Amino acid sequence: QVQLVESGGGLVQAGGTLRLSCAASRRAFSTYGWFRQAPGKEREIVAQIRWSGGSIYYADSVKGRFTISRDNAKSTVYLQMNSLKPEDTAVYYCNVDGTYWGQGTQVTVSS
Repeated sequence: QVQLVESGGGLVQAGGTLRLSCAASRRAFSTYGWFRQAPGKEREIVAQIRWSGGSIYYADSVKGRFTISRDNAKSTVYLQMNSLKPEDTAVYYCNVDGTYWGQGTQVTVSS
């Protein structure tokens, strides 16, 4: 069984920053991703990184503002979120290999 432990969500004003973390209970995954789901909306991908080679994908809505990164030694993936907007408000979920999900962490951006 894989466990993904997320942290770092919270309440921030527009223009602020937050850093999300996702620690996996084991390695041997090829792709880590961050998704988000706002009230009344479908879950959408935010960013994704391949563990080997580090190729990265960003949704257009977050390009230039969010940065996904990884720490191999800690089996942890991060999402640095800068210049946050109210429309970034959502529950953010960590995902590995399209299969395993974290519990979600709430991000609320006030205007």
